[in-house]
Amino acid sequence: MPEKKFTKSEEFRLKGEEVLKKIKELVDEGNVRRVSIKNEKGDVLIEIPLTVGVIGAALLPVWAAVGAVAALAANYTISVERADTKQK
Repeated sequence: MPEKKFTKSEEFRLKGEEVLKKIKELVDEGNVRRVSIKNEKGDVLIEIPLTVGVIGAALLPVWAAVGAVAALAANYTISVERADTKQK
């Protein structure tokens, strides 16, 4: 029987300069499906869908956009959706 795929979510609260570093760490983990960056009010500023095949140069525009958002030097929440093969 094939494994069922589920998702789990978590959030990180970070300052502007820490956002890009954290997102790069999350992408390197490989099990992240979607990342959203929200401002202090909870408004989504950027939403990044990540697929298994997205690597390297394909992420350059994403890094530029995240860097631009992080340059505003405010407090942000990163919402992460991960692939999870285990059911809770």
